[in-house]
Formats: sequence, C-alpha cells, structure tokens
Amino acid sequence: VQLQASGGGLVQVGGSLRLSCVASGDRFRDSSVGWYRQAPGRVREWVTTFAIGGASNYADSVKGRFTISRDNAKNTAYLQMNNLKPEDTAVYYCRLFKFHVWGQGTQVTVSS
Repeated sequence: VQLQASGGGLVQVGGSLRLSCVASGDRFRDSSVGWYRQAPGRVREWVTTFAIGGASNYADSVKGRFTISRDNAKNTAYLQMNNLKPEDTAVYYCRLFKFHVWGQGTQVTVSS
C-alpha cells in the first residue's frame, strides 16, 4: 500500500484548505487512517484519526476547526481545515496504521 497526499498550499489566516490522501491497492478500508504534521524544528505530532468503525478523534489544538473524513470507495481520506492559524503551518502527513505506511507529506503555510 502506498499513500499520496495533496492539497497543501499557502493560505491566509482564517482561510481553509482540504487535504487529500489517496491509497493504492484495495486495502484502504481495512485500516484506520490518520493525519500528522511536522513544523520546522519540531517533532511530528498527531492531528486526527478516523477509525474503521467511524469514530474520529482530534488533537485539542485543531478540535472544532479540522474535520477528517474518508471515502472507502475512492480509497481516499480527507482533512478539511478551517479557520487556519499561523501555528498550523507544517508539513502534513497521512498514515494508514495497520500497514505502517506514511504519505509523502504536503506543505501547508498559513500567512498572517
């Protein structure tokens, strides 16, 4: 299984972006999926997870602003990011937990 993340870019404070993460093969539906991010000089941190059963969890820093979703028919996970803040600037990575697979990362930059 391989993951391809996209959708990052440059946005102003308060703006929105939607990230996508497409998985190859047909095993996407067998795993929980999550998003992480890594800001310059900082360790990679967990952002959100969408479990197989449908439950989702969020880091406190993004709760109420970010929404994770998935479309198993398209082998795709999404991260809708609203009301973006400068501290959201990072490279965002998707992950399939069961297969220990990471996407390549997509840069999100929020300008003030």
